[in-house]
Amino acid sequence: MLATLTGLGLSTAAGLNAYIPLLVVGILANLTDRVRLPEGYDWLSDGWVLAIIAVLLAAEVVLDKVPVVDHVNDLIQTAVRPASGGVVFSATAAAAELDGSTWMTANPWVSWVLGIGLALAVHLMKSATRPVVNATTAGVGAPVASTVEDAGSLAMSLIAIFLPVLVILALAVLAAFAWWAFRKVRRRGPNRRLPPSG
Repeated sequence: MLATLTGLGLSTAAGLNAYIPLLVVGILANLTDRVRLPEGYDWLSDGWVLAIIAVLLAAEVVLDKVPVVDHVNDLIQTAVRPASGGVVFSATAAAAELDGSTWMTANPWVSWVLGIGLALAVHLMKSATRPVVNATTAGVGAPVASTVEDAGSLAMSLIAIFLPVLVILALAVLAAFAWWAFRKVRRRGPNRRLPPSG
């Protein structure tokens, strides 16, 4: 159960920012015993791989805060974020050994499908909301929204690894916030009324 919650949390984080959960998992696997990567995923904790992920993260952090460029970046990330979600979900499936569960270990494809699907759903929600934020704030909201998303990705990654029992609560809070923000932004955009004629 804990392994599944960890995977769900990390996949959600990947939907917001592909590189933050990869970097968190890789660094913790490299420096601590908190994350134990399964066989075939040792590359994720390699110093060179972590350096490349850090460079990609730096580029993502900058590009995602520039209006219009953020939309192009989201189009590119449509492939990257779900792939990242699949990797972090399946890479942390080794935690199944800690909670006595063998089902996820015996069916590794499930973790890939769940990770990819959840990260893709979060990514699509983010991609659909961002143009509305940009249009209704004349681009000023892009860096604010991006910073909130990055912070949410980092927080969700840490919660998933250190307090996986809180992942369901964090997902509920994230969903409620996304619904509130989407409704508020949509309400501001279309409700511009034309001046009365004559």
